[in-house]
Amino acid sequence: MITAIDTPFAGLTPDAVLDAAEALGLEPDGRLFALNSYENRVYRLGRVDAEPVVLKFYRAARWSDAQILEEHAYAIELAAAELPVAAPLALAGATLHQHDSFRLAAFPLCPGSAPDLDQPGARELLGRTLARVHAIGARRRFDQRLGLSASVARRARDTLLASALLPTHMRSAYLQVSTQLLEGIESAFQAAAPLACLRLHGDCHLGNILWQSTGPLFVDLDDCMNGPRIQDLWMFLSGTEAEQQRQWREIMDGYDQFGSVEFHELSLIEALRSLRMLHHAAWIAARWADPAFPRAFPWAGEARFWEGYVGDLRVQCEQLADPPRVA
Repeated sequence: MITAIDTPFAGLTPDAVLDAAEALGLEPDGRLFALNSYENRVYRLGRVDAEPVVLKFYRAARWSDAQILEEHAYAIELAAAELPVAAPLALAGATLHQHDSFRLAAFPLCPGSAPDLDQPGARELLGRTLARVHAIGARRRFDQRLGLSASVARRARDTLLASALLPTHMRSAYLQVSTQLLEGIESAFQAAAPLACLRLHGDCHLGNILWQSTGPLFVDLDDCMNGPRIQDLWMFLSGTEAEQQRQWREIMDGYDQFGSVEFHELSLIEALRSLRMLHHAAWIAARWADPAFPRAFPWAGEARFWEGYVGDLRVQCEQLADPPRVA
């Protein structure tokens, strides 16, 4: 049975978005453009005699107000330190607002293009900027936000097993390979302990970076968390062992100017990759009743996707058991 929790944005019509903007005093001019977002809903809003802004409507029942405000405070703290991050705008003295049943925030519209890390000096600049972000993040811990741990993978495995999206004939194979991955992830976290944890972006990948003339600008801190530095770094590594080693050296050429990564954190890279593979599929399954998800991920409704996915997990088990050397 589909409930309002499954389809929290059913009532978020263009008129409702414009009404919310009007209530916040943003003086919309009627121009509205939906931006790519699945977990939340995000719009570019044109304004009368003013620069456009970005409106973000938060998914109900995902984060508490306190968790969202902690995200906002972190972004504002980074921006105050002159770090390139999209921080929420304070309207009438607040960054988080309620309109009808929706919680929302406004952000400046930040220019930028998709990053190309193969450009000379790009990875070094990215590493240098992330080290400065982490220096601010290390000042204190989040009180309300989640912490990164192997339990995230276990919850993801249980979520997918409970979903009708996983075909019946693939359940046994998925249970076997996901259990093997879970054991490897938990062993990797145990071997890497104790980990120095700080406030992180949490979902730091190319899709959450805009590239400007001055370098990277980080957007969407929706998944900010407490965790080890490597969580904000590993998603920029891909390819062969040699390619990953080169990419890591280039990032560290910049990162080492303002910070350092504990060597034993590198052993978590394949565990974190495994965790993300488990979590992403479970996330799609958990949100399948939201009409945006079948539109965005139509292949997830086909058995052949899940057959290939289980095959990818088997390959990842091998990578986890014998990870490439990064440094």
